[in-house]
Amino acid sequence: MLKSKANYLAYKYTTMKLIKYLSFAVTGLLLSSMSFAQTADEVVAKHISAIGGVDNWKKVNNMRQEATLSVQGMDIPLVITAVHNKATKQEYTVMGMTGYSIITSEGGWNFNPMQGQTKPEPITQDELKYGKDQLDLQGDFVDYKAKGHTIQLLDKEDVEGVECLKLKLTRKSGNESIFFFDPKTYYIVRTSSKMSANGQEVESVVNLSNYQKLPEGIVIPHTIENSAIPAPITLNKVIINGTVDEAVFKVVAK
Repeated sequence: MLKSKANYLAYKYTTMKLIKYLSFAVTGLLLSSMSFAQTADEVVAKHISAIGGVDNWKKVNNMRQEATLSVQGMDIPLVITAVHNKATKQEYTVMGMTGYSIITSEGGWNFNPMQGQTKPEPITQDELKYGKDQLDLQGDFVDYKAKGHTIQLLDKEDVEGVECLKLKLTRKSGNESIFFFDPKTYYIVRTSSKMSANGQEVESVVNLSNYQKLPEGIVIPHTIENSAIPAPITLNKVIINGTVDEAVFKVVAK
């Protein structure tokens, strides 16, 4: 009887230890998984840090980019001039003809002589709504809450063999975009946005690569590829906070 009771107590003690051990193990696994789970704000914080930090980006008041658009064997020069939250102009020259697109806080215009236009024409309200969001040179994620934007962490998704972190950004304007982040660098490698064109909703997918650090401490992609246009854009020169004559944004009738 005593032997049987001793065996029972030993069994009970061993079982309790095993249960306690398993309990600690399960708790440890839960804590481990929680420690590796990231919130949307943590992804944003790591991204901003990777591209130069909030302080450096808040110093960006204007930007001039000189680039090359490679299409059908031609290299088309492209100049993008922008003033933070005020205006942006994209100017390009093809076969001696110069066209441009201007978007300001008040309106937007296109002039494309290659398509037979003889004077600048206003863009649609849908194009203007989307274009105005692009006037923020400091980036959607810098002070996104103060700007009235919201973010949501989505399930990861494969982008060319990399399981990317995914955030959905809903801007104050109502425009939405999905951002794909490389989990190692926290650079944005792809964006996906939906917009209205000619009464139809279309998706614009942009791939970003070749990130380089500028003297001002910010890091930007130097290769941009839009799924709608089979023509990569390569940045050749970037000037931050240079002298910009805002007269460049005035629409001159031809």
